[in-house]
Amino acid sequence: MFKFERLIVWQKSIDLFEKIAEIADTIPKSYQSSIGDQIRRSCLSISANIAEATGRETLKERRYYFNVARGSVYETVSLLHILKSSQYINDDIFRSLHDKCDEIAKMLYGLSNK
Repeated sequence: MFKFERLIVWQKSIDLFEKIAEIADTIPKSYQSSIGDQIRRSCLSISANIAEATGRETLKERRYYFNVARGSVYETVSLLHILKSSQYINDDIFRSLHDKCDEIAKMLYGLSNK
């Protein structure tokens, strides 16, 4: 088992991606290649950078990748706001996903400041 597979934050980021991917699939085709693909990429980047961080040797490198992952969380939240304002998701879905992102961001902050 790889180190990142034991991290709760990585597991939560995978769960978030699954939920985001489901929503992205419901976006009208005219927006699939823009916002649909972008939110998939930003969310996918979270788990990928967490994994990359755990494969790095130095603390400085690990912190860097945990911070990149946190930046991807922020990008995902920004895109969730766009989906909500465009009425592709309702308030309840927005709040649930926003809360998941907030939890992941806090966990990443903790990891990057160890």
